[in-house]
Amino acid sequence: MKGVQSQLGQQIRVACKPNRNERNLQQSRRGVVRCEVAVDPSSASALEQLKASAPDRYTKERSSIVVIGLSVHTAPVEMREKLAIPEAEWPRAIGELCNLNHIEEAAVLSTCNRMEIYVVALSQHRGVKEVTEWMSKTSGIPVAELCEHRFLLYNKDATQHLFEVSAGLDSLVLGEGQILAQVKQVVKVGQGVVGFGRNISGLFKHAISVGKRVRTETNIAAGAVSVSSAAVELALMKLPESSHATARMLVIGAGKMGKLVIKHLVAKGCTKMVVVNRSEERVAAICEELNGVEIIYKPLSEMLSCAADADVVFTSTASEAPLFLKDHVQDLPPVEAAVGGLRLFIDISVPRNVGSCVADVETARVYNVDDLKEVVAANKEDRLRKAMEAQAIITEESKQFAAWRDSLETVPTIKKLRAYAERIRVAELDKCLSKMGDDISKKTRRAVDDLSRGIMNKLLHGPMQHLRCDGSDSRTLDETLENMHALNRMFGLETDTSLFEQKVRAKIEQNQK
Repeated sequence: MKGVQSQLGQQIRVACKPNRNERNLQQSRRGVVRCEVAVDPSSASALEQLKASAPDRYTKERSSIVVIGLSVHTAPVEMREKLAIPEAEWPRAIGELCNLNHIEEAAVLSTCNRMEIYVVALSQHRGVKEVTEWMSKTSGIPVAELCEHRFLLYNKDATQHLFEVSAGLDSLVLGEGQILAQVKQVVKVGQGVVGFGRNISGLFKHAISVGKRVRTETNIAAGAVSVSSAAVELALMKLPESSHATARMLVIGAGKMGKLVIKHLVAKGCTKMVVVNRSEERVAAICEELNGVEIIYKPLSEMLSCAADADVVFTSTASEAPLFLKDHVQDLPPVEAAVGGLRLFIDISVPRNVGSCVADVETARVYNVDDLKEVVAANKEDRLRKAMEAQAIITEESKQFAAWRDSLETVPTIKKLRAYAERIRVAELDKCLSKMGDDISKKTRRAVDDLSRGIMNKLLHGPMQHLRCDGSDSRTLDETLENMHALNRMFGLETDTSLFEQKVRAKIEQNQK
């Protein structure tokens, strides 16, 4: 391996520097770095030589859990909307990610505030490079631009990050509950999808438990606002206080987010509003749930005429194209001076429903999810105190997940030990049968074969029992890992071609077909 490294020394340069977004991701905790690999194009065989290098390149390496992401803390909405992947496309994305040479498992968490790819990578640096290139290809954003805004977290840091996300600690609105439902949806969509494997599914299921536990054992959700309620608060902040009861409200989209906007408007005293939606059924169901509130349904075809009669327009649809552009808005009649003389567009959709060009209209003001920071900046001290209470739980749960994953480390040793014993059994069986001659009956052959299997299984039973552990007891886990290392040394299992190398070679061969 040293020989290969020396040959590549002048061809591959690795430069690591702190990512400028590091401060946005739990400043005191993480050392996030951005690694750039520059390869001499004249040495096309260099990477192939590295792939085919000595087995110990992967023997000593363990697959890593990696998150490659962009969030409201690190990237503008203009970039996040290009990266957004609709829920229906998550299985396809997982399949494409797992077809990459160094990616074994994958999951996608795509919301209005974040786009995060979680993977199990056979090689950290190569896996990150492949996923980043995939993100660039699917979004049309250059790799260099993605690297300026992405964050990278590995193993324990990646685990802790997802637990914080699920608990609502990484949300723009601390403790908001919708993100937990979105993490649950990742698991629901991933069930049965090839590539949503044991490590990633275990990570997300544990994250759901953490999110529930944090909300149960702390008061982090007490008084917490969601993105929808923050949108309503923002609208009220921008309207003159005297117009709160009279401002004409229009909500476009009656999905989960739209329904929450309607509920928060009612909670703030709004008793009449217009709701535009593709179908009337959802709006009718909301009307039944909210007695005493006048909710007028209008189809999408009447959206512009409804906007002409509204002072505040909330948009929350899954449309991938803008619903409002400059040409639509500049022809709308002006709103009254009593409500500020400006028509407010509060867009909480990603991709955005209101084009950025609408901001050029003098009689309109446009706000998107990134503008909600103004609302959630209040009560910062109380929010930090609540976060500290939750952090202790997350630290404890992160250790438990790490122990569970450590317990899986013995699986390759179990497979290699059984394969080693099987090779010996088959070789000795062949010797025995050849000595017995060709005239022995099938029954005798089967009896000898069963005898050899029985002896092998009984000899392996003890070692196998001492290699199995669920990770719940740290003392037992330590003993199990010691047993694993001892067996690797005794039977020379570490010199076998590693499972990592086998997987990488198989993936490369498959993708070359």
